[in-house]
Amino acid sequence: MKRWWLEISRYALPQSRELGVVVLLTLTSVGLGLLSPWPLKLIVDHVLLDKPLPSALRAVEVLPGAGSQQGLLAWLVVATVVIFLVRRSTKIVTRYVKTGAATRMVFNLGTELFHSLQRRSLLFHGERRTGDLVKRVTGDTRCVRELVMDVCLPVLTSLVTLVGMFIIMWKLNPRLAVLAVLMSLPLAFLSRIFAGRMSERAYKERELQGDMAALAEQTLTTLPVVKAFAREEVEAERFRKLADEAVQANLRSVTTQLQFQASTGVVSRAATVTVMTVGGFYILGGELTVGSLLVLMSYFVQLYSPIETIAYLSESYASAAAGARRVLEVLHAKDSGVRESPRARPLPQVTRGARGRVRFEGVSFGYRPGLPVLRDIDLDVSPGETVALVGRTGAGKSTLVSLIPRLYDPWNGVVSIDGSNLRSVRLDSLRRDVAVVLQDPFLLPLSIAENITYGRPGASDEEIVKAAQAARAEGFIDALPDGYDTLVGERGSTLSGGEKQRIAIARALLKDAAVLIMDEPTSALDAQTEGELMEALERLTKSRTTFIIAHRISTIRKADRILFLEEGRIREQGTHAAALMEQGGAYAQLIASQFGAGKEGRRRQSA
Repeated sequence: MKRWWLEISRYALPQSRELGVVVLLTLTSVGLGLLSPWPLKLIVDHVLLDKPLPSALRAVEVLPGAGSQQGLLAWLVVATVVIFLVRRSTKIVTRYVKTGAATRMVFNLGTELFHSLQRRSLLFHGERRTGDLVKRVTGDTRCVRELVMDVCLPVLTSLVTLVGMFIIMWKLNPRLAVLAVLMSLPLAFLSRIFAGRMSERAYKERELQGDMAALAEQTLTTLPVVKAFAREEVEAERFRKLADEAVQANLRSVTTQLQFQASTGVVSRAATVTVMTVGGFYILGGELTVGSLLVLMSYFVQLYSPIETIAYLSESYASAAAGARRVLEVLHAKDSGVRESPRARPLPQVTRGARGRVRFEGVSFGYRPGLPVLRDIDLDVSPGETVALVGRTGAGKSTLVSLIPRLYDPWNGVVSIDGSNLRSVRLDSLRRDVAVVLQDPFLLPLSIAENITYGRPGASDEEIVKAAQAARAEGFIDALPDGYDTLVGERGSTLSGGEKQRIAIARALLKDAAVLIMDEPTSALDAQTEGELMEALERLTKSRTTFIIAHRISTIRKADRILFLEEGRIREQGTHAAALMEQGGAYAQLIASQFGAGKEGRRRQSA
């Protein structure tokens, strides 16, 4: 984190042109600020006190009427107004350009962080809270704006202002200029004392804000469960406790900032009084003119403003450092999950009838070290074959099929499609050739048509309708007020479970992938709809390799092969009637237990 600013600042490079304009406008504003007290000096010294103009300003007398006191006064008043208007206009334009550049920088970093999170494996996301990650994307990415706009630019502005003021004050009275600089040194000491404390407390505050976002996201996405178990007050109390902790963290952070501001305020005011007192004695001794005194007083009042700005940069720096720390924690986090090889190639395209051969060779895998879910899986599935996976809960069925689109990588062994090791294949190419229907269908808050085409955005209206018909979804879609243009609620909340499942099936069918994975595809359907859908699926799965996870006999009965998994191993395999039921093994016992019929039930189910 020592060089965090160097990494974060690269997100400002695309806005270098706008930043150059901002710097130019800022320097113009600084120059106008240094010039602003001089018309008043000239009015006092050369209009009111009637002293002759210095030789460097004699050119002013060529202006119409400037040779008289009244004319010079008029021109100096006009100059004061012009300087004010130009400086104010410059500040307005600067703010507009700064805002646009800062917003684009934040969005660039947010996009990069969001893209990085999408590339991360499911193992990575399983170890982190979604709400906290959202907070990092939408909130902590402001660190790039804070670094550039609230730290770097103020430093540049303040340094240029201080150098300009020091040069002018040196010309007017060198001893006062040196005294002013010496009196500002305690501010640097205070910045060093408070900087680390402010940074750490700002980081703690943001961490608690991330915890609150995570809890809110967790509760709102599981709201049906919260309501079903009457846990509203419990969750509200958890949120209140976190909110109280966040308030306390905020107060600690603000307290440190106020202590810093109070300390620097006392030092800067004491310095101003000291310098102005010494300057007053110089005036009484005749070493300064009244006009020069007014310029010095104006600069003395302004002098500690840029010095305080530099001192207060510790606050902005601390805030930027806290946000950058949370952003870089994600960007630099080690991901033990799926990573694409730099030498990965697209999945080779083979002829339609030969596409979709899936092989598992000595595959073992688990989600936690030392706790395997799959053990030494060997499996060879031919193109176009339909394989059903059955077994008790926790046997590893869903885990096995999740290795096919490479949602996870096996600990040992090789998973391949059409002879290509999945570790050597580009992920986008692989996942274009695998369609998935999950047990819990995930729908986006888009139209029904957009949900169906999510895996194939360029599909025509005719293809969308055909996919919906094949999934037996056209009936309820046509009955909706806007048909295929009907918007779906968050996570499909405006549809029933069966309707969501049929939309998910239509989405997978439209993708027309070589490999189709269905995890309990008919679990939310009634018997009649299931029967209609299975007839359609039977026709559609003939041209693609299909994996079906199911417990219903009606779903797996006609599979080309049934695999019975137990404790992460393939214990039995074969067809429903001709092999597994007649063997009377673990598969037959599982089927019988569902009907509670013993041998008679097995005989009836094998018929």
